[in-house]
Amino acid sequence: MSCFRLAWRMPALPTPFGKGGVIVTQARSYAAFDSVSPLRPHALERREPGPTDVAIDIQYCGICHTDLHFVKNDLGLTKYPLVPGHEIVGVVTSVGDAVTRFRAGERVGVGCLVNSCRHCPTCRDREEQYCPSAIFTYAWPDRDGSITQGGYATKITVDEAFVLRMPENLALESSAPLLCAGITTYSPLRTGGVGEGSRVAVIGLGGLGHMAVKLAAASGAEVTVISSSDRKKSDAVRMGATDFLVAGNAEAMAAAAGRFNVILNTISATHDIVAHINLLSKDGTMVMLGLVTEPVAVPTVPLLFGRRRLAGSLIGGLAQTQEMLDFCRDKVITADVEVIPAESINEAYERLGRSDVRYRFVIDTATMQ
Repeated sequence: MSCFRLAWRMPALPTPFGKGGVIVTQARSYAAFDSVSPLRPHALERREPGPTDVAIDIQYCGICHTDLHFVKNDLGLTKYPLVPGHEIVGVVTSVGDAVTRFRAGERVGVGCLVNSCRHCPTCRDREEQYCPSAIFTYAWPDRDGSITQGGYATKITVDEAFVLRMPENLALESSAPLLCAGITTYSPLRTGGVGEGSRVAVIGLGGLGHMAVKLAAASGAEVTVISSSDRKKSDAVRMGATDFLVAGNAEAMAAAAGRFNVILNTISATHDIVAHINLLSKDGTMVMLGLVTEPVAVPTVPLLFGRRRLAGSLIGGLAQTQEMLDFCRDKVITADVEVIPAESINEAYERLGRSDVRYRFVIDTATMQ
């Protein structure tokens, strides 16, 4: 939309020193400055690499529905200006003296986390996403008192422990969404023991849902997509689904009662989950993956009569995220993406709000030049 297309005008920064005298480098970015205005160009400071840091030139960054929630301050946590983005891929430009795992020129990624305490029980279990002191990639208080800023930018500096190795055989633009949508759906599949013979349903075929279908099918599961209409049925089949249910078809939903071991619910809006719980087998689990900001009614009767479970899952730890990337490398799995220039971010947000994307927007950060 032309009203949101903004020419880049980066104000010059007067000094290479940032807050507290820390040496910084300049990056271009797009930021939200309040909850209602369009995102616009923003001159961003990134720290120069410390001993364990990796400096990255960002090439692509996916747009996640969580970005939209934080830009709108739906959770009441946002401090502006905010640079969103946690599906970050690019190339290493330099590393700190103590870095051992990466070198300049390598393809890398940064997902939803940039730090944690590293010593609590969840960190010792390699599930840093549940660390009480986890530091997320944007909108989160960092250790120096600043607020983290994400990947709608040309550069980022991250501790090597939170940098991931991207598969060489996968295009960077279509593998960027693996760093959120991919791990968000991979983790509950592994936690649920999904494999050959498992029966998995995926509710919603969007950014999360389409990755869930691909990953579950590649794991050997029989996959069914549940959607509000059949307009995405051919896409679901192409991605690996063997069946498709329209949620409003009461007869078909009744026939599927008790069928699924695992249901991944990817809907990020308030919705009725009663009919979906009835699709679970005994000891089956529905995992809520969408960030729903309003309460969801939970019926106890269908849970009790069947020992069914309702659970949630938040991305994965660094080790599991690298495992997922290696799995996608071996199975040649990427996201279905629409690559956009930076000037189209606001238009993409509008389209995302009405589910008009198949299936992930990815920003080409070279267009921020």
